[in-house]
Amino acid sequence: MAATAAAPGTPSSLLLSPRRASSSFRAAAPRFRSPRCVLGSEQLRVVDGGKRKAGLESRGAVWTPKAPAPEARLAALPRDTPDSRMKIFSGTANRPLSQEIAAYLGVDLGKILIKRFADGEIYVQLQESVRGCDVFLVQPTCSPVNENLMELFIMIDACRRASARSITVVIPYFGYARADRKAQGREAITAKLAANLLTEAGSDRVIVCDIHSTQALGYFDIPVDHIYGQPVILDYLASKTISEDLVVVSPDVGGVVRARAFAKKLFDAPLAIVDKRRQGHNMSEVMHLIGDVKGKVAIMVDDMIDTAGTITSAAALLKQEGAEAVYACCTHAVFSPPAIERLSGGIFEEVIVTNSILLPEDKCFPQLTVLSMANLVAETIWHVHRDGSVSSIFQ
Repeated sequence: MAATAAAPGTPSSLLLSPRRASSSFRAAAPRFRSPRCVLGSEQLRVVDGGKRKAGLESRGAVWTPKAPAPEARLAALPRDTPDSRMKIFSGTANRPLSQEIAAYLGVDLGKILIKRFADGEIYVQLQESVRGCDVFLVQPTCSPVNENLMELFIMIDACRRASARSITVVIPYFGYARADRKAQGREAITAKLAANLLTEAGSDRVIVCDIHSTQALGYFDIPVDHIYGQPVILDYLASKTISEDLVVVSPDVGGVVRARAFAKKLFDAPLAIVDKRRQGHNMSEVMHLIGDVKGKVAIMVDDMIDTAGTITSAAALLKQEGAEAVYACCTHAVFSPPAIERLSGGIFEEVIVTNSILLPEDKCFPQLTVLSMANLVAETIWHVHRDGSVSSIFQ
């Protein structure tokens, strides 16, 4: 997966006002392209076939919140140390994202030893003092879910026993969030159980991004900061040449609120909804379309793509209804089999995701674009550490 070093301090702005363009998505990008991973400030330079696309340099594609630049904030701190009371540690689930977050904040990742014994038990040791510090533990609970979740519990316990002043767990992707209610009798509500375990382990606060159902935020008995990955995707779309014939599509009825908010910020585009009937876990059947997509560029929006059954079935329906092109956007690229085969089959012009989950090489394909959410998470961490308002980042 190709990645290029990012240049710090790139200016950008949120997608707040409509912009008009003359040509469509289809004219801006070829149907097939080499895999690419757009990280950090490198979102300004989207590379296609080794050539820089015209017109992208003048448009800000990196989502940078309306907050002081990191250089200005760090300049206000003592020269000898950036901020010795803020410690950021990374688990093994997504260390590259943690490194980007630390680099944006101008600090080094905390030294931590994580290893596994021969029988599979996890061992964690902090290799620097955290006494009296605000500790932030970055660990998405993606596959292998149970391994990463247990690793996070042990990291929390290690920090608590090391006398950390506060422990904030940063979970870019929160596993078990889909089990948020009893759909049938005698089922477990695993989202509540995971929330209880994080609290009992010793965490003081949780930062989570695009949780599957916002009602799960109420399962926590500690403060939760819920952040959104939409601004990252919106600014990337703003850097492209977008057709005026645009429609935002929700792949199911449950995602209508998310799609409506996305459409409002994306040129106040019209909304369409795909009605589906789920036959079982990880299985769905598309029934019919609510809205008009004929001759338009359809942008499908969801919080995650797991097996890609829902979104590919919905895309096939959009094609049948006359959509000119279909783009898929989501925050969490879970990509369980057979997602890669479905997404790379040619039905999508582009699949746009964030790096909340670390994607290995075997899960990359030509239509995939990965955007970095490190700036967004880093700004949230800074506001929490400084007792600032997190919601102000998105205003």
